[in-house]
Amino acid sequence: MPMPSGFRERLLPLLPGIAAHFGTPFHVYDEMGIRRTGEALKQAFAGVPGFREYYAVKALPNPEILRIMQELGFGFDCSSVAELVLARQLGARGDDIMFTSNNTSQEEFAAALSDGGCILNLDDISLVEKAPRLPDLVCFRYNPGSVRSGNSIIGAPEEAKYGVTPAQLLPAFQKARERGATRFGLHTMLASNELNADYMIKTVAMLLEVIEQVGRELSARFEFINIGGGLGIPYRPEQPVFDVEKLGKEASILLHEFAQRNAWQPRIYMESGRYMTGPHGVLVTTAINHKDIYRTYVGVDASMSALMRPGMYGAYHHVEVLGKTPGPQDPVVDVVGSLCENNDKFAVQRKLPKVADGDLLIIHDSGAHGHAMGFNYNGRLRPKELLLKQNGVVALIRREETLADYFATLTFEPEIFQPLAEAPAQTS
Repeated sequence: MPMPSGFRERLLPLLPGIAAHFGTPFHVYDEMGIRRTGEALKQAFAGVPGFREYYAVKALPNPEILRIMQELGFGFDCSSVAELVLARQLGARGDDIMFTSNNTSQEEFAAALSDGGCILNLDDISLVEKAPRLPDLVCFRYNPGSVRSGNSIIGAPEEAKYGVTPAQLLPAFQKARERGATRFGLHTMLASNELNADYMIKTVAMLLEVIEQVGRELSARFEFINIGGGLGIPYRPEQPVFDVEKLGKEASILLHEFAQRNAWQPRIYMESGRYMTGPHGVLVTTAINHKDIYRTYVGVDASMSALMRPGMYGAYHHVEVLGKTPGPQDPVVDVVGSLCENNDKFAVQRKLPKVADGDLLIIHDSGAHGHAMGFNYNGRLRPKELLLKQNGVVALIRREETLADYFATLTFEPEIFQPLAEAPAQTS
């Protein structure tokens, strides 16, 4: 979507100076916008006792961003050892961390269960036995199968690799109890970048129905349901904004009805990433080439390694040219990077004001799954990250990668495995 108006007003006048000082390309994030979204989310769920957001670290794993989330009172949703380390460096421990992994290794279990622990959110019934031990509070990720639909990003639930089936759910909690768990939660995530609040309301109702039934069979009260992430943002200008107020209001009603039937009620958690930071970041890049063949191409100094969503998903990201106003006679162009891949495109057949070499292009909504999904194909190096602070200062919060970083893993102590020259004799 077009940048939030406050972000635009704060950033655009500064952008030529920022680009001259730091050099392009870079991602820049808006602290004030992030904080306002966080406060609005809390307000929307003010009628839901115990509500808590667990920020999805994978969306934007930068310590400065995570510190903002912590100051908002949020926990952290982690899915790897590195993400656990980032959260714990800020002092997060125990119930501040939801560890939601899949195909979890012993190394990951060890990290999750050490240093203050976490809420362990298990993706598979087999992991109950594979975990070296279970904490007091255990959650399972629920996959309802064909009774619910997903969307194009995360896929249909019955085709997704995630979660425990309805038939496995009660045995999973019973096995967890046998291994020492005494407190329970239930999680699901069925869609990604969902713009329809009714879909998420239906997810709240589904989880409440499941814990009501399973809780009765277990003779246990569930402490929370986690409706996952998936709250969407309008990448396209014509798309609606997600109605978070409606979700909070309807969730409160559903909880009240649940409490009337059961004389208890769970807390509601969520793990939004994109919704929290996506609109509050942009990728700024400089036009460096103009090519006319079968199409017109605008070449920029960023590539897909800095923002892979368009190349990976065909995703739309709004693009504007700093200081130039769109008009009816704008040329149609592809905005492309320099990777040796034809899908290295930020925009395809997009009408943009005529771009000259040296113009700054602003690629919107890079505040989630932008830098975080970066990679090094062709030896391309990931760009720096900046934060536009509330006081108007722009700070470097991650430097750009260097060639020394790229070649660092080629410096190591020699090590070989010498196979036996002959196979050992077989014994009878």
